[in-house]
Parts: sequence; structure tokens; C-alpha cells
Amino acid sequence: MRNSVNTAAHGPHHPSPAMNLPESHRRRGRSLTSEVVTSLSRRIESGEFPTGTKLPSETEIMQQEGVSRTVVREAISRLQAARLVETRHGIGTFVLDKPVTNSLQLDTGNLLTLLDVMAVLEFRISIESEAAGLAAARRTDRHLADMRQALQAFERSVEEHGPGNAVEADIAFHLQIANATGNRYFFDILSQLGNTIIPRVRVNSAALAAADQQAYLQRVNQEHQFILSAIDRKDPEAARAAMRTHLTNSRERLRHAHEQAAAAGTNPRA
Repeated sequence: MRNSVNTAAHGPHHPSPAMNLPESHRRRGRSLTSEVVTSLSRRIESGEFPTGTKLPSETEIMQQEGVSRTVVREAISRLQAARLVETRHGIGTFVLDKPVTNSLQLDTGNLLTLLDVMAVLEFRISIESEAAGLAAARRTDRHLADMRQALQAFERSVEEHGPGNAVEADIAFHLQIANATGNRYFFDILSQLGNTIIPRVRVNSAALAAADQQAYLQRVNQEHQFILSAIDRKDPEAARAAMRTHLTNSRERLRHAHEQAAAAGTNPRA
């Protein structure tokens, strides 16, 4: 059995100078959520938090990392999806045994063209449609709660920080579905693809007006809800169809956004 370990026994965590800066001054180019995930992962890997150890509370992590509660919750959600921790409601979040080292390696560093990203979407349609079906057949109540939490984070990100800040929660939702399959290879492959699984990160947002971005994300969220509903009902065929529709629509939205960008004379990279 895992025994809860008082985090105070490990000594106080001294945040780096970057962690003491306001969020608006933190290093650009990396999301705050990713920074917190990296920080906590390193503390786990270094042995500061051994297997079975209870992580600091949300408030303590907020103080240590200099971020908001929303960021902390999204970071914990990603650590759960990576099977590094588990949250026991009313008790806290605990470190799990280290997962088996992943032997699959996918090179996503050169996904620079529209054709590259379209190819990734084609790949995802086949992989994630089946993952959604398996998740519907195998999911537990805990898996379902994690998916709902990811969608709630998606909605909060859009409302509190604007359309450009929902990518992390979107990725978390897809990873939670992969996790619910019970087959680690679905999760491993999507984890390696990282941000490339969300095509809008490579869409030049300047090509879309703010109102268009809001409408775009509302449609994405509705599609997510259809997927979640099918998984909730334990309907594999409906879940496969909902995921296939979602990713096919994503492909068409990406194509449309680039057509708009081209008409406007911009040069999006994706």
C-alpha cells in the first residue's frame, strides 16, 4: 500500500527566480501550464516526491510556482493523463509508480507545412476514432470525470484568457480519452505528437477575427461534448463517429483558415 508522506519532510521547495515573476513576465514561448508540469515532473523524477508521496496542495503549488489555481489544476490534469499522479478526492494527489519507458519515437519537429499538418490529422482520424470507441467500452467513472474536468478547463480558458489559451485543455481532453482505452500505446503516440495534435496552434490567428475565433471554439466545444456524451453512454460506435466527425471538421476548418489567410495576403506556416 502507498503511504502518504508529509511533503514537509522533503524540505521547502525554493522556486527559481523565474517563478517569482508575475505571470505576464514569465518566459514567452512556453505555456504556464507546461512550465508547472515540467517543474513537478522534475521534482518527481529527482526523488523529491517518491512513489506514494502526497503532492503539495493547490495553494502551496500556486505559491511555489507563481501561477493561478486554474494553471495548477490543468497541470495536475496533465500529470494524471501521463500516469505520474492520481488524485483521491477529499485526500489529495499522490505520486504513482513510474510508467514503462516509451519505445516509440515520432519526429514532430518538422511539421511546418499545411500538408504536414493535414497528414497528421489524417493519421489522427484513424487512431483517435478507434481510441474513442475503446474508451466508450472500457472507461471508468474516474476516466469520465477526468474528461469532464478537461472540458471544464477548456471552457474556463476561453472565458478567462481568450481563444488562444485553450490549447492545453484541448490536448488534455484528447489524452484523457486515449488514457481511458487502457492501451498505453494510444496515449504514448498522442503524447509524442504534443501540440501538433491541435491544428489551430499552427493557424495564423490574425486571419480570423475575435468573433470568428469564439465561434470556432464554440463549435469545437460542442463536438467535444458529443464525443463525451457517447463515451458516457458507453456507445462505442457513436463515440467513433463523433470523433471522426470532429477531426474531419478540424481538417476542413484548417483548410478554410489557410484559404482566408492566403486571400488576406498573409503567410501562415502550417
